Amino acid sequence: MFISPAYAQAAGSSAGGGLEAMFPLVLIFVVFYFLLIRPQQKKAKEHKGMLGAIRRGDKVVTGGGIIGTVTKVVDDKELMVEIADNVKVRVERSLVAAVLSKTEPANDDKKSKKDKDSAASDDNNKSAVSKLKGLLGGKSD
Repeated sequence: MFISPAYAQAAGSSAGGGLEAMFPLVLIFVVFYFLLIRPQQKKAKEHKGMLGAIRRGDKVVTGGGIIGTVTKVVDDKELMVEIADNVKVRVERSLVAAVLSKTEPANDDKKSKKDKDSAASDDNNKSAVSKLKGLLGGKSD
């Protein structure tokens, strides 16, 4: 043929080539762990704790965006949620996206509950609105 084959001389390789090649991969994994994996695990743990603490009277938002009040905890996997007057639906507990307002424990006396409700009602409303904004993609306060 017209072109003669050219043979390149092999470059000298260093002894630590394997370790030097692994360093960028290890560095990428560390960055991914701290920026993606760890925060996602923390958020999942908080969500699981929130789902475990749901009880009757809590105001919740489902994964589909339906807002309602828990009227009955059927079992570990299901809740009965009232979404309108005399309209109750069964919702899977894992599909609850957020708890907008928590109820007081049943063993509180009436006076302390009234005092706590009047003092915390503004805080509950503000936190519920900010949580809902966060769910819908808006800026939370």
